[in-house]
Amino acid sequence: MKRIKILAISGSLRENSSTQVVLNEVENMLASNITLEVFKGIGDLPHFDGSEETPEAVRFFFGKLKDADGILICTPEYAFGVPGSLKNALDWTVGTMEMNQKPTALITASTGGERGHESMLHTLSALSARVDEGSSLLISFIRSKIKEGKIKDEESMQKIQGVLDSLIRSIRVEV
Repeated sequence: MKRIKILAISGSLRENSSTQVVLNEVENMLASNITLEVFKGIGDLPHFDGSEETPEAVRFFFGKLKDADGILICTPEYAFGVPGSLKNALDWTVGTMEMNQKPTALITASTGGERGHESMLHTLSALSARVDEGSSLLISFIRSKIKEGKIKDEESMQKIQGVLDSLIRSIRVEV
C-alpha cells in the first residue's frame, strides 16, 4: 500500500494551542502507512501583495502543498473570522494550482467557531480545494474538552476520527 502524506496547517502560531492538541490527537490516530507533517512556517510568510515575484518562503510552502497527498487545516476562530496568518498563507495560493482539487479537511476548534468555519469553507471553495462531505468539523468550546494536553471528550474524538477517515478516503481516490 502506498505511503500517504498529509500536510497539516494550524491556524494558530502558538505551540501549545488547542489546534495543536487536535493535531497531536490526529497524529496518534494515523495508521503506520500515513505520515502527518505540521507546516510550521505560516507565520514566516510575507504578506501577500499580488507581486509577480514569489518569495523563497512561499515557494517552500508551495512545495509542501504539492508534495502532500492531502491537506488538513486545523484552526481557531479569531474575531469571528480566519486567523490572519492562515488567510495570508491561503491567499498566496490564489491563482496557483496548489490547492486545486487537493483532498482537504478542515477542523475548526474554537470557543464558538461558526463564522470562522464558514469563512474557511468559502475560502477553500474559492481555491478549488476538494473538501468532501464528512471532511469538515466544528468543535465548539474546545478548551472545555481538553485536559492535560489531551482531548477528553469521546464524542469529539470520534468526530475527529471521522474527518480523518473521510480525508484518507478522498486521498485514496486520488492515488
